[in-house]
Order: sequence, then structure tokens, then C-alpha cells
Amino acid sequence: MVIFMEYESDYGQFKGIDMTQKRILILDGHPGEVSLSRHFAEHYAQAAKRSGAEIRLHHLSEMTFDMDFGQGNYAQFKPLELPLEIFMEDLRWADHFVLTTPMWWGGLPAKLKGLFDRAFVPGLAFNTRIKTRLGMPTPMLNGKTARVILTSDTPMWFERLIYRQALMHQTTKQLFGFVGIKPTRYTWFSGASDAEKDRVDAWTNTVNELGLQAA
Repeated sequence: MVIFMEYESDYGQFKGIDMTQKRILILDGHPGEVSLSRHFAEHYAQAAKRSGAEIRLHHLSEMTFDMDFGQGNYAQFKPLELPLEIFMEDLRWADHFVLTTPMWWGGLPAKLKGLFDRAFVPGLAFNTRIKTRLGMPTPMLNGKTARVILTSDTPMWFERLIYRQALMHQTTKQLFGFVGIKPTRYTWFSGASDAEKDRVDAWTNTVNELGLQAA
């Protein structure tokens, strides 16, 4: 049985890993206090520190904010709560962004999606006043790469062949790519809910290796 799969943002080709990134923001994107996502985020952080990288680690479960964008618009949106301000400050600081998250109902958990809905706004993540040659807003978070460490119950072959990797398309193109974060690489662990200890240990070893490589 396949334990994990390593993907580049073109959805399927195996790629080399860039080891030059040293300022790393890690977001444990699980809304619960105890999860595999938190486990992987903390192990990645510990390993990356051993490699000499500078680390800033956030846990979504410890961040308090209104995740509903509400009735506002991009001309008059809600002021960011302090946890969101700190997150965006750390994201601007970072060279590399690592997100650990489960896949729920084919997408991101609601609170994690709410973080991006609230924090990725004009003036912070993209500039609507300056357009690209394609007429799109100019990204403001260029020069950063991303790693998504994803857990799911859905088998990877099923996600790829039947669902056409919808979550990977969304996060790569419509989320991170839109604001200038690229490439996005994926490490995917499936069968997460009923994974036995030896399997989780093997996954953790993979995450440790990624942290040591600051990738």
C-alpha cells in the first residue's frame, strides 16, 4: 500500500526539493487542539530548527477571529483581529510556508478557509489597483514557496482519478498562486483516520526529513 505521495504543483510529476529556504512559517491548519496536523507541524518545526532554519509556528486552534467575511466588501472589510495580523506579518517575513491540514469534504476545514477569506485581502495579499497583463490583480506575496502536508481518508488514486485533485487545484492556483506563493508542493497521507502507529511513525519520519531539508 502506498503510504504517501510527493507532488509538485503541476499535479503529478515528481520534482527535486529546493533546500535554500530558511525562514519558515508553519501553520497547523486543523481546528482541533489534538490532531495529526498538529503532530506533523510540530515535528516539522523541530526538524527545521535542527537544520538551522528560523521558524514561526501557528496553531489554528489557538487563533481567535471571526472567520465570516460577512457583508463587507473589498472597499470596506472587517479590520483584522490580532492573530490574523500576526499571521500575515509572519507570512510576509517567511521565505517558505508550510501548511498541515486535513481534507474535509473535498476541501479545507471551515476555520482554515475562513482564515484565508479574512487575511488574503487587497493591500495585504494582492493589489487590485495594478493589473497583470492578463488583467488580474498583482500578487503581493511573491518570492515564497509552499508545502502542504495533507491528510485524508480518501485514497490518493481515487482523489486523482475521480475528483481530479480538486483541492490541489484550488490551493495551488486559486489561493497561493493568486497571491504569488509558488510553487506549492504536496505531501499526502491517506487513510489517516484509522492509521496504525507504525504507519503514523513512517509518515512522521517523512515529515522530519522535509523539515531537515527546510522543504
